[in-house]
Amino acid sequence: MKPVDVVVIGAGVVGLSIALAAQARGLRVRVIDRTGVCAGASAGNAGALAFADILPLASPRIIRQAPKWLLDPLGPLSVPPRYAIKIAPWMWQFWRASWPAKVRTSTTAQTALMAYSKAMLEPFLTAHALLPMLRKDGQLQVYESASEFKAALPGWAIREAAGIEVQHLTGDAIAARQPGLSPQFTHATFTPGWWSVTDPLDYTQALADRFRAGGGEITIANATRLLPDGVETSAGEMKGRVVLAAGAHSHHLARTAGVKIPLETERGYNTTLPPGAFDLRCQVTFGGHGFVVVGLTSGIRVGGAVELGGLNLPPNYARADAMLTKAKRFLPGLNTTGGTQWMGFRPSLPDTLPAIGPLPGQPNTLCAFGHGHLGLTQSAGTAQIIADLLTGQTPPLTLTPFAPSRF
Repeated sequence: MKPVDVVVIGAGVVGLSIALAAQARGLRVRVIDRTGVCAGASAGNAGALAFADILPLASPRIIRQAPKWLLDPLGPLSVPPRYAIKIAPWMWQFWRASWPAKVRTSTTAQTALMAYSKAMLEPFLTAHALLPMLRKDGQLQVYESASEFKAALPGWAIREAAGIEVQHLTGDAIAARQPGLSPQFTHATFTPGWWSVTDPLDYTQALADRFRAGGGEITIANATRLLPDGVETSAGEMKGRVVLAAGAHSHHLARTAGVKIPLETERGYNTTLPPGAFDLRCQVTFGGHGFVVVGLTSGIRVGGAVELGGLNLPPNYARADAMLTKAKRFLPGLNTTGGTQWMGFRPSLPDTLPAIGPLPGQPNTLCAFGHGHLGLTQSAGTAQIIADLLTGQTPPLTLTPFAPSRF
């Protein structure tokens, strides 16, 4: 193999964005992945660039809601009984991260990373001729009662204080924004700064194409052990600085360097219906039920929810069925025939923030994983931060809240 300066582990949207950013700085880069380009969560997500989503999942609000959700095995949050003991330490750290002072710290950090990622996105897309894949249709979050809407207002106030535009709607204004919603939704909030890509699979594959066109190499190989000066793989040792962007598998590799990072897997489900299944004007979020409906070039995608079940349990597609049944009730005109189901792994850390920066005790390895639901959203910003670190520059935001050493 030809020598390179950087080996990126992971050919998802974060890894490939980093590869392109490093390549643009003049570095020779190789990307390796155990299964190939966009084989994980980057393929099946909702395509959202959720820059308004600055509030951490680890929060008092989620802690209050969790017991109710957990009573429904097909609801917004579930933990399979056979995985409950294994995930208990992570849940303990999640609970600790939900304390008010920690939530304020996480929100400040998330807001900074979101703002930077949004600022970096369009220049990144323009540089790689990908701007036509960007959509600015916004997001409509809907509520079934005045009390549910009122409970959400403090969160929207935090977003407005951070400069995020929100529009609260009722009655005919909701129907004007998104026709065809069930009248049971009495209130809604529209966020115009919630963008998306035309299709996450197409977008990530386009990143790979641009990287290869610039002379980059993508190799299917299983990374087995981190080394002080590279990585050991099923295709042999590869020398160079390493970027660990392997999504839900990243913590296993970190352990080969003696570092334990509490990464868990949020298993997400969806069904993608054929194009034309519904006249969707923007992403619609049914927050009380934990799922979204979004229009992509590949079709109408109905998905979300969180199943804390690790990497090895078999999929429970009844969860996808349950969301589709609800979507039909909430969007009566939705044609639910001909769909394709999917399950993928979101890599999540207990405080909702990603791990960005040097791996403890191994400065030759930079971490870029644990973005949870926000990998696509934060990919352009994360890419520029890692490119700065690779080239000896100081990133424009404080990385302490994201440091892998924080655990």
